[in-house]
Amino acid sequence: MNRIRKGDQVVVIAGKDKGKKGDVIRVAGDKVVVSNINVIKRHTKPNPQAGQPGGVIEREAPIHISNVMLFNPATGKGERVAFKVLEDGRKLRVFRSSGEAI
Repeated sequence: MNRIRKGDQVVVIAGKDKGKKGDVIRVAGDKVVVSNINVIKRHTKPNPQAGQPGGVIEREAPIHISNVMLFNPATGKGERVAFKVLEDGRKLRVFRSSGEAI
């Protein structure tokens, strides 16, 4: 079970976008793509077969999962994640500081 999943709100703790918040769009191994974080400009050629216009396209690039932290709305900060195993064997993600479920 991953500590950070698609749809989670995270805060960036390192890099050029430090302090910014966004939602996780995609998780791929040890990289995550976060909305409006690590935006790059990609110069693309037009591809008429795919119906793709050319020009400069802005999109989010992946960043390492160690550079983001799960955002806790109760405290307004990024917090670490722990796992709690329930009686029926299911795993539950909880915040380390308060122990509340995510």
